[in-house]
Amino acid sequence: MLQLRLQPPRFMPLPPRRRVAGGGHHRRRRRGGGAGPPPPLALRSQWRIPDVDADAVQERVRSWLSRARGAIVDAASAAREKGRHKEEAEGKKKRRKEALEEQALVAVPEITVERRVGRGWLSLDAIVVIEQFARLNGLTGRKVQRIFEALAPDHVHNDARNLVEYCCFRYLSRDNSDLHPSLKELAFQRLIFMTMLAWEDPYGEDDDTESSLDNYSILGRLVGEDAFVRIGSAVAGVADVSTAHYLFRALVGSEKGLSLDLWTTYIGELLKFYAPVFTVEYSTISTRFRMLLVNTTLSAEYLISVFTDTCYRVHHGRQTHKSGDHFFSDEQVLCIGSSRKRPVLKWEENTAWPGNLTLTNKALYFEAIGLTGTNKPMRLDLTNRNSRVEKAKVGPLGSKLFDSAVSVSSGSVSNEWTLEFVDFGGEMRRDVWLAFISEIISVYRFINEYGPRDDDPAIHRVYGAHKGKKTAVSSAANSIARLQSLQFIRRLYEDPAKLVQFSYLSNAPFGDVVLQTLAVKFWGGPLTTNSKAANQRTSQWHRPSEDSSSVHAHIFDIDGSVYLRKWMTSPSWASSHSANFWRNSSVKHGVVLSKSLVVADKSLVEKAMVACREKSKIAEKTQATIVAATIEGIPSNIDLFKELILPFAILSENFEKLKRWENPRSTACFLLVAYTIIFRNMLSYVFPFALMMMALSMLALKGLKEQGRLGRSFGKVTIKDQPPSNTIQKIIALKEAMASVENYLQHLNVSLLKMRTIFLAGQPEVTTQVALVLLASSAVLLVVPFKYVLAFFIFDQFTRELEFRREMVKAFMNFVKERWESIHAAPVVVLPYEDSGENKTLPAKSTQPTKSGSVQSSDTYMNSKNGTYTLDI
Repeated sequence: MLQLRLQPPRFMPLPPRRRVAGGGHHRRRRRGGGAGPPPPLALRSQWRIPDVDADAVQERVRSWLSRARGAIVDAASAAREKGRHKEEAEGKKKRRKEALEEQALVAVPEITVERRVGRGWLSLDAIVVIEQFARLNGLTGRKVQRIFEALAPDHVHNDARNLVEYCCFRYLSRDNSDLHPSLKELAFQRLIFMTMLAWEDPYGEDDDTESSLDNYSILGRLVGEDAFVRIGSAVAGVADVSTAHYLFRALVGSEKGLSLDLWTTYIGELLKFYAPVFTVEYSTISTRFRMLLVNTTLSAEYLISVFTDTCYRVHHGRQTHKSGDHFFSDEQVLCIGSSRKRPVLKWEENTAWPGNLTLTNKALYFEAIGLTGTNKPMRLDLTNRNSRVEKAKVGPLGSKLFDSAVSVSSGSVSNEWTLEFVDFGGEMRRDVWLAFISEIISVYRFINEYGPRDDDPAIHRVYGAHKGKKTAVSSAANSIARLQSLQFIRRLYEDPAKLVQFSYLSNAPFGDVVLQTLAVKFWGGPLTTNSKAANQRTSQWHRPSEDSSSVHAHIFDIDGSVYLRKWMTSPSWASSHSANFWRNSSVKHGVVLSKSLVVADKSLVEKAMVACREKSKIAEKTQATIVAATIEGIPSNIDLFKELILPFAILSENFEKLKRWENPRSTACFLLVAYTIIFRNMLSYVFPFALMMMALSMLALKGLKEQGRLGRSFGKVTIKDQPPSNTIQKIIALKEAMASVENYLQHLNVSLLKMRTIFLAGQPEVTTQVALVLLASSAVLLVVPFKYVLAFFIFDQFTRELEFRREMVKAFMNFVKERWESIHAAPVVVLPYEDSGENKTLPAKSTQPTKSGSVQSSDTYMNSKNGTYTLDI
């Protein structure tokens, strides 16, 4: 055993002495005793430590050295791991760039297609796409071309774009899944991108394509919006027809078009939502999800990937998760919100509780995080017809300070949640979750309004109708997955609500007709009844091209699918624009491959979306003009108001000049015309003539503006900006403006209170006088013809400023003013503020004059805590 001989330092404590066995014969050594050995802790002496356990000291030192070695190894390992991850990231980025460059070089198959078509030569993109899809269909390009020429009329198959559509749609129509399974292959993603390029530019300059085949590449090329909407929405799961335009704008942003790199990145992120795994971060996930992840096979790449907005992407199409405590309740998890830096807070009575928020395809779950861990999750059902979600403001002590929350209700006030999504970067996180929740609520509202009931036996008469509800919910889940993909690649649109289908259509113009077409798409199908019922189809059903005004008619889709009349319970089916759409919704030319895929024409959803987009553009343009006309600041709005009423002010001023006889000739002409109209009994023609003159003036201005004779600035309202001012000046101006408004309201209230006194007999003598005047006026109007009364009124108005009547009018006005000022205002009772939780009722404060000695009115009972009153007039 290793013997330790240590030189102890000055501060080391003395080792304890041990008693000698045998006890009582041991005597203490006196300090002044005889010479003995030096003390064991004397300086510069050797300490042999005979009484210290050498093994324990050795183990302790070994433990210290082991811990230090472990800490050094961990630090070195972390540094190496960080460097390795950095090198792997750089290498992965480099390999991706190289792979992208290699992917851009397309292997062109053997060309068999006839390059010359009716309107020109096929472009190289079109040739490659036609040959590739022909191989996928098990044919050659020339055979597919011949089949298309046999199916389609001449004006259709002579168009190269229609040939590209046919080759692509024929392959896509073979699959009915929520997400096309071929998208997981990079080659198919590249093929779809080439298809969009070919659709956008199907013609080439000549037939000299042999020299370009060897170096054919799509790197650096961009896809336009129309091509993405047409081809991208045809691929299952990539885009919806109703939101494809906004999806393209979100992807492209400020760029000129969609590149191959951006396209593959978007598809790659979208595919992660359909993998049968969670993508999670262990540091922010609850214990329940940790236990679930232990039983789930996860790759290292998925474990490292962390969702940007703490919305963990969950597979919703292949796997449903069940929990013993009914947390998932056989529902598909769509999104989970949980983060330490940006938590989700649930507000209850001015108290915020952090927790984990989970969105499924039916409900919201919230797990409050307490001191002892997460509590039992609370559930809020979103399938109720009366469920709603809207933006909300929250804050401590009831203040509306933070505009980052949503209010979710399941149909009753008692079952309402207020959730705050903490985000220090803005309101986008709240808006995204608002779109998520609104989409689930909107899809069930759509199902309740346009779909059949679950217990309806007619569902079994139409093939595939029982899957309509599941298909609609899957479509909403796809919209949420696409929105999360955009959020992950930081390509969010300014308004996320326009990227989710059902929520957008619920508020869009003409959106109800688009929802009708979606209902026909989801629940329509071939009949499964006997042949006898099928023979009666002509008498009770109609094609979309026939008159749809009959209330006993069923609806046919473009592929012959039937949507029963008994399912049309929504009031929107009876609208005029709905009837006009279904009357003219037939496919007049083109090749129908499925409900959603029509070559050289549009499906029902696409046709409805064309009208919806046109009306949306008009609404957006109108809203843009309103926003541009809305200016800030009280002085600027006052100036704008003055500018707008300037024509009426000028008209009023000119009429006053006529009354004052400033131009006697003009006043005489006006009176001559007025009395002629009165005594010739032409009063009934005045109002129609005024409307006719107004219409003719508007049409004349319209014609002059179309001719360009009014100038570009005609019709614009011009005001001068306010001079620059600091904060103090703005506060003073605001105070003065509020004082003016208060003064105006006070005078108005006083006038109304006096009128209340008159009508309610607050002063009986004044009420009697006013009643007599009204009775005399009514008698005059009953006895004297109206034209004479009107003539007398005009005579009175135009002679008030003349010399012989000026003093008389002045005396009469003074009399009326004195009588008005003598009228008392009605009494006003001001009730003190009462808290709903208090049972004590405070006495009212009255504005009535009190008798002397009773100064102790309700002022004594003023609530000093609140000091707030409600006015009850």
